[in-house]
Amino acid sequence: MSRAETEGEAEVEAEAIRVQDTAVRKPSPLWTFGLFRSELLTTFRRWRTIALLAVLAAVPILIGIAIKIETRDGSTGGGGGGEGPAFISQITNNGLFLVFTALAATLPFFLPMAIGVIAGDAIAGEANAGTLRYLLVAPAGRTRLLLTKYATTMTFCLVATLVVALSALTVGALLFPLGELTTISGTRISFTEGLGRAFLIALVVAASLIGVAALGLFVSTLTNSGIAAMATTVGLLITIQILDQIPQLHALQPYFFSHYWLSFADLMRDPVYWDDLVRNLGLQGLYAAVFGSAAWARFTAKDITA
Repeated sequence: MSRAETEGEAEVEAEAIRVQDTAVRKPSPLWTFGLFRSELLTTFRRWRTIALLAVLAAVPILIGIAIKIETRDGSTGGGGGGEGPAFISQITNNGLFLVFTALAATLPFFLPMAIGVIAGDAIAGEANAGTLRYLLVAPAGRTRLLLTKYATTMTFCLVATLVVALSALTVGALLFPLGELTTISGTRISFTEGLGRAFLIALVVAASLIGVAALGLFVSTLTNSGIAAMATTVGLLITIQILDQIPQLHALQPYFFSHYWLSFADLMRDPVYWDDLVRNLGLQGLYAAVFGSAAWARFTAKDITA
């Protein structure tokens, strides 16, 4: 073999190595989708995730049965008003109100707790299991992996909220009549429009949890213990909600991520009152930006040893 042929083969081999290295450094969008799909399957196949969704689905069932038992003599359950759990007073007239009641009952604690568990375990759980380093050996990259984990957590937010809503809708249809709805403003809307508002409320509730998801992800980058990250996230959640109830802190409360959570009730007004809804979504976006950036800064500089 001549020298020219040898040099030509060496150049071809070097070019092949360079192309391979480039492919490793720059994963294709299809590979990114594959990573996201793998994270989704891993998350939703865990018994812990299934148990959390089962608990969330059970809440509307328990509420519906309790109200059915309480009102079997013809009385109406719940109180007046119209916000949050006060929707209970309307359930006996229209089972669709069980959707609003169930979301109001689960949003202060059950839904955020479930999100805190998933988000808190996202990075710390991998480190604790010794799989984080192997994920980063693959052509993932820390930023790409972190975004995938956050997208998976947000998907869980949506799924968990829809599980509550669908469970409540099913139980409401089985135990109570369905039909036209009376809004908080006293106007009547069709069942179809009410169903559309229920779906919109579920989306707003899911969006209300993006701040908790970002906070949990940030906490997850601070430790290698999944249990510690989950406990810390849930502890912060409970602390913030306690502080949100102290009158002396009224000046700070509009900045707590949970302050406007129940503003979704304004979607049952006619016309819809948007002010608090916009404040809520803006506040969640701010929390997502701040704690998401903090999680990125911490994770990209973190020494991965497990």
